[in-house]
Amino acid sequence: MLIVHVSVHVNDDAVEAFIDASRANAAASLEEPGVARFDVVQALDDPTRFVLVEAYRSDEAAAAHKETAHYATWRDTVAPLMAEPRSATRYRGITYPV
Repeated sequence: MLIVHVSVHVNDDAVEAFIDASRANAAASLEEPGVARFDVVQALDDPTRFVLVEAYRSDEAAAAHKETAHYATWRDTVAPLMAEPRSATRYRGITYPV
């Protein structure tokens, strides 16, 4: 299991647009056979900060996700909304079910 945390900081006026685009991407991502979980979470103390918590069944599933049309749409839609470039940290699942 590959867990990816994507940290995103959006502009103040872009919060709702980012949420809308990310909800659509998450819903479509959950239809992918290699995606076990796809959460979009928002910081309580700073509503412009988000973390995407993505759980993939394999490295290949993570790579396949980046080839989907819905990912490309999300990427292109949210890029101009960001206050700074997004960053990702990859983790190995220890107790996460396969």
